[in-house]
Amino acid sequence: MSPSRQGRWLRRLVVTLVLVAILAFVVDKVAGVVAQNQLASMAQKEAAKYGVRSADTSVKINGFFIPQLIKQDFSKVNLTMGKPTFDKVPGENLTVDMNNVHVPRSLLFQQSGTVTVGTTDMQVRMSPREVGRLAVRSTGLAGLTTEVVNGKLHAKLAMQGINIDVPVVPQVQQGRIALALEESATGAPSALQDRLKNLLARGISLPELPFGAQLTSVNVQDNAVVLTATVKDLKFTR
Repeated sequence: MSPSRQGRWLRRLVVTLVLVAILAFVVDKVAGVVAQNQLASMAQKEAAKYGVRSADTSVKINGFFIPQLIKQDFSKVNLTMGKPTFDKVPGENLTVDMNNVHVPRSLLFQQSGTVTVGTTDMQVRMSPREVGRLAVRSTGLAGLTTEVVNGKLHAKLAMQGINIDVPVVPQVQQGRIALALEESATGAPSALQDRLKNLLARGISLPELPFGAQLTSVNVQDNAVVLTATVKDLKFTR
């Protein structure tokens, strides 16, 4: 073979390999989008069983899709529900990180199947205002609000012409959020402070989290209260 013919053959080979690679990439992405939409629909349906609705639900499958589809096992899948409501209580965002997810190939073809998840971690972001409303519901203190001030959650109470503003530490207590007072309020009657302290220590009742999630921790991030939970034996069925 002459050098010119050999050069043309190599160029054709390179072009062919590039086209095959591009085609494989496109097929992988398209198939991944189809599967992600299927999983989002299944997750939304499952969440509705717990009274949870959202403005939008999306799923992201990490890594290349087709190699994982062949094994029917996906290393990591992320679920996001924007502006969710929990039994009509609004949240800012809900994210679920799912690891070792078994997804049957039948789902890609609109057939029935069950998705099973190895481990599941959930985070729910709520505004301090909504946490305050839940606190009012649990304590019966109509003048109670909560607010983030300089990175700390504060409980504020206006009652009988007296204003109390104290930093509190949110803690998980038997599935509820207990608010522990960090310090005493200056100038407030001790009896009123003790009442506030005792009521907040009993804990704030939360609406049921989706997928049977169990609350494990609560903290403040930026201007939001973040609930962290885990889910055991999560399954989605079509």
